[in-house]
Amino acid sequence: MKIYSVYDKEFRAYGAVREGDFSGLLRVLAKTECPEEGTVYVASYAPLEADPATREIERELYGGMPIQIGYCNGHNVRLDCLEFHKSSEIDMMESDTVLFFGLESEIRDGKYDTSLVRAFLVPAGCAVELYATTLHYAPCRVDGGFRMVVILPRGTNLPRPASARDPMLFGCNKWLLAHPDAPEIRMGAYNGLTGENLVLT
Repeated sequence: MKIYSVYDKEFRAYGAVREGDFSGLLRVLAKTECPEEGTVYVASYAPLEADPATREIERELYGGMPIQIGYCNGHNVRLDCLEFHKSSEIDMMESDTVLFFGLESEIRDGKYDTSLVRAFLVPAGCAVELYATTLHYAPCRVDGGFRMVVILPRGTNLPRPASARDPMLFGCNKWLLAHPDAPEIRMGAYNGLTGENLVLT
């Protein structure tokens, strides 16, 4: 599998690299738990949200919309799922990390072919904005485990509205397509990925 860089032109369809002083957020991230197996996701983490960079991100990158700052840490090498939001997501990496991306516009009849997925290296310390149309999910390790800051509009990933009819809607502002082999299928996720369940080797 070819791995691009987020500094390559191929990334422009999926997002953009964002500059700023995120050193405080990354110092807090370095102290968060990183499980030896699997991943942990915390949507809103008070020590991260207390960092001075939070207000600037809220003002400059989200136009004043309330945000939540959490983290996704752990060990992973598989695609398993792809999700999208009706908003941008900003991710920051503690170490070199690979993310799989697709495009919402490539979904056909409720299915997404994993042969369309592209892999991108996000270097340590880099912050990337993933556009609302970008399919993505948990990072993959490059060397050992990973830690990633995750910034989204406040309320994202809370339980889905009980009356929602869209089978892809897995949580608040979270549309999820799972591969038949993914553990999320047993949690009620929509079976929406066809083709190979990609593995980073």
